[in-house]
Amino acid sequence: MWCLCLLVKIMQLSKHFKLEEFTKSMTATRKGIKNEPGSGEIKNLENLCYEILEPLRAKFDKPITVTSGYRSPQLSEAIGSKSTSQHCKGMASDIEIAGIPNIQIAYWLQNNVDFDQLILEFYDPNDPSGGWVHISFNEQGSNRKQVLTYDGKKYSNGLPDMKWKDGKVQS
Repeated sequence: MWCLCLLVKIMQLSKHFKLEEFTKSMTATRKGIKNEPGSGEIKNLENLCYEILEPLRAKFDKPITVTSGYRSPQLSEAIGSKSTSQHCKGMASDIEIAGIPNIQIAYWLQNNVDFDQLILEFYDPNDPSGGWVHISFNEQGSNRKQVLTYDGKKYSNGLPDMKWKDGKVQS
């Protein structure tokens, strides 16, 4: 047990991402839930890093904050999600980049990487830094390329239009 906890803290998934970033959870800590991925989930997280997150980091040249990564089935249910979530398989991550509007991140991902699902979560056009971007990658079979926006009440297909000013996305 101790060795696995140490491994989670030091394991490098890719150049810029450690396993610890994907397993840290205040809810798991508060509720005493183990949030430790197995080897299959770790492999999926590595794929997510190499195929999606590293190219995104290279594009914007800024650190990516992982707000939710791997979730054990027990943790997923504790936060009101499902144990079948791609987070439980190590295939999904919720992310943000400080100073970059989430809609800009979502558009770049949609147009530049292979992905299974992309959701602009809790999008508010009056607060471009509000919410987050959910992104998943499935190495098994073909990725669906499903793109959704969730405004806190309902899902809609696609992404909303970006607002521009002086050649830049408004933030």
